[in-house]
Amino acid sequence: MADQATFAEDTTGFMDSLYTAALRMTRNASDAQDLVQETYLKAYRGYGGFEAGTNLKAWLYRILTNTFINTYRSRKRHPEETELDDVEELYLFRRMNGRDGGIGRSAEDEALDWITDEEVKAALESLPETFRMTVLLADVEGFSYKEIADIMDVPIGTVMSRLHRGRRALQKALHDFGVARGLVAARQG
Repeated sequence: MADQATFAEDTTGFMDSLYTAALRMTRNASDAQDLVQETYLKAYRGYGGFEAGTNLKAWLYRILTNTFINTYRSRKRHPEETELDDVEELYLFRRMNGRDGGIGRSAEDEALDWITDEEVKAALESLPETFRMTVLLADVEGFSYKEIADIMDVPIGTVMSRLHRGRRALQKALHDFGVARGLVAARQG
């Protein structure tokens, strides 16, 4: 059981990463600030029930994620739905054939030299919410499947599926960017 008297000391170090995650979730600075503030309020109220010695960062992210889902997502009448079954695996890799820019370098490495953080951010933000959050928690924040499952309150299999499908969609978005910029050949047939 954690002591509320040490709440600020224990949790302040996570504020920047929580804000960054909130900004990616809400896509709006003001909403992100509100989301983090609400997260800290809920965390403070529930801190007495937090089990000391467990993963405080994961606990805070779970509160952040649940608050986002319950507050901001409920504002939407119709959640985004996307059918990604038709997105081919290794889409970007297969489309990069013939463009190996140097010995020992993969096609992905060569293409990524031409893609800026802004394009990656835009591609990530174009993902449907459930996939975007899963990819962010895994690939940006570095949480394990189990931690993500706990944070999002879903089975590990769902995390793995969302992560796989989110990464495939991200590949496709970056491939489309590459085609638009002439970095890769357009898909034939």
